[in-house]
Amino acid sequence: MKKYLVVLTGAGMSAESGLAVFRGSNGLWSGYRIDDVATPEGWERDPQKVLDFYNARRRELLQVKPNDGHKGLASLESDFDVCIVTQNVDNLHEQAGSHRVIHLHGELMKVRSTCDENLIYEVTPEHMDTRIGDVCEKGSQLRPHIVWFGEAVPLIEAAIEEVEKADIFVVIGTSLNVYPAAGLLRYVRKGVPVYLIDPNPVNDMSGRVTHVIQKGASEGVKELSRILRGGNDSK
Repeated sequence: MKKYLVVLTGAGMSAESGLAVFRGSNGLWSGYRIDDVATPEGWERDPQKVLDFYNARRRELLQVKPNDGHKGLASLESDFDVCIVTQNVDNLHEQAGSHRVIHLHGELMKVRSTCDENLIYEVTPEHMDTRIGDVCEKGSQLRPHIVWFGEAVPLIEAAIEEVEKADIFVVIGTSLNVYPAAGLLRYVRKGVPVYLIDPNPVNDMSGRVTHVIQKGASEGVKELSRILRGGNDSK
C-alpha cells in the first residue's frame, strides 16, 4: 500500500511560475487595499472594482504555466497516495497533473452565486470575465469563488481529515502565518515526518517540522522526491 503524502502549499509554490504573491513589496496588495478587493465589505461598496480585480488575475493566470515544483508533486503520485492542500487560488497543481487538490481559499477559475454558495460555475478562457449583471440560475449576481478575509474557510474540516491520515506531511512556500491553514500542522500525528521547503527561514510555532529543505519550490521538490524515493533521511 502506498504511503499517504499530504502537501500544504502557499504562494511560494506558484511564485516561480511568475504569479505575483499578495504580500511583500512587489506583491499584489502593494497596488490595492485588501479591504477594497478581498473582503465582503469591499464587495458591498464596489462590486465592479472587485470583479475587475479578479478578471485581471485570471488573465495573468492564463499567461503562466506550472513550474517544476508543481510537476514534481504530480509525479510523486506514481509512488505515493498524494493529496494537495493549497492556499493558492490558481489551478497550476491541476494543470501539472495532480488529481486530488483541496483549495482552502477558493478557485480563481470559478465563480459562484451570491445567494447560494453551492451554485458554483467554471470560468472558461473564452468567457473569462465576470460582469455586473451576470447571474446564477436563481437570478443572483455572480461573485468570485474566493474566500475573502473575514469569511469562513469551508474546506478546512476536509483538509484536517486528510492531514490526520498523513504518513508524510510537507509544507511548501508558506510563511505559516495565515490561519486556519497554518494550524493544520497541529493535526499531524506524532511520529509523522514533516518536511518544510522554503528558501527563506520560516518560524515554525508548532515545533512539528522535522526536516528543512531551504530551497525554492522546484529545487526543493526535486530534493524531496530524491529523499522520499531513496529513503535518504537527511535534514
